[in-house]
Amino acid sequence: MRIIAYYISDYGYGHASRGIAIIRNLLKDPEVYIIVCHSFALTFIKDSLNSSRVIFRNLKTDVGYFLEENSIQPDRNRLVEEYKNFVSNWDYKVNQEQDFLQMNKIDLVVSDISPLPFEATEHLGIPSIGLSNFTWYTAYQGLIEDRELYPFKTAYQKMTYFFSLAGGNEKWTVTTNEYGIYSREVDLKEVERIRTLVNPNGYKHVIFLGLGMKIDVDSSLEELPIWNSPDCAFIVSSNVQVNRANVFQIPSDYLESQNYIAAADLVISKAGWGMVGEAINANVPLLILNRTSMVEDQNTINYLKKHHLCHIIDWDQFKSFRLDEFFMNNITKEINVNSKLNNHEADKIAADILQIMNISTS
Repeated sequence: MRIIAYYISDYGYGHASRGIAIIRNLLKDPEVYIIVCHSFALTFIKDSLNSSRVIFRNLKTDVGYFLEENSIQPDRNRLVEEYKNFVSNWDYKVNQEQDFLQMNKIDLVVSDISPLPFEATEHLGIPSIGLSNFTWYTAYQGLIEDRELYPFKTAYQKMTYFFSLAGGNEKWTVTTNEYGIYSREVDLKEVERIRTLVNPNGYKHVIFLGLGMKIDVDSSLEELPIWNSPDCAFIVSSNVQVNRANVFQIPSDYLESQNYIAAADLVISKAGWGMVGEAINANVPLLILNRTSMVEDQNTINYLKKHHLCHIIDWDQFKSFRLDEFFMNNITKEINVNSKLNNHEADKIAADILQIMNISTS
């Protein structure tokens, strides 16, 4: 028996979804047991990982972002306040993680991408892997003064390995592996069922409009002109309340949202890595809502533009945007000439995690 402590960021469902993809691959090894450390989407993760070899620890792993009301832009004042609260007892948090790792005889730590465990793993000599396209240290640069970020910077530098995902631009002096896009696997029969449900006559464009589970812009969303786009049916997340005949909400208890994304002809989204990965792996065109103030988003957008995998629109433009046949035909034509970038990256990452653990426990 070998035990992995798998820390997952508390910001939204994207980190949880890509963590599920990796954990499902890790569990193919019958000797592996996993303790998931997380809080925000813990019920979703529990329901998605139906295995007796996974247990769950309810832990606030990081701060994430806070957004301005009716906006997709960061609320800097709230972020600074919440961050300072989180690190105010940093030494206590480190000691708490050290006790947890010792008590549970952890063989390896994987973190996507909470800084919490890394100082504790270094103290105990346990190998650790940071797995992400960014760290919260670099994500907060420009939003929080650099001197305030010292606890996070110090923690990340104590990673043993960094597994850099597509679009990453991190510069840590640790052993680094690079990987591409991945996501949870799609069920093609379920995708067909969803398309029939949303577009029974087959003559509409199916649009997935995903702003993420941490965004609250309902009061302005209802009035957007995009819902009046001709011959379009829309799929939205369970937290988006738009009452229109052509808008279909994903049920709140539906676990495999990647199937809804794969059923779409176009995904409109902020540059969240998880949703972007699910769209690319399903070969669905992307229209990305641009947030210039967020470093993480810009790195992902640069990657997508480099590979000709998306179009970009600013939020202010989007507020008056409508889809038409010309746009849909062009974006579909452009994206379909690109081959999928999914080369079983989740399998590769899981194999490399297991290799590191096997070396450390041998």
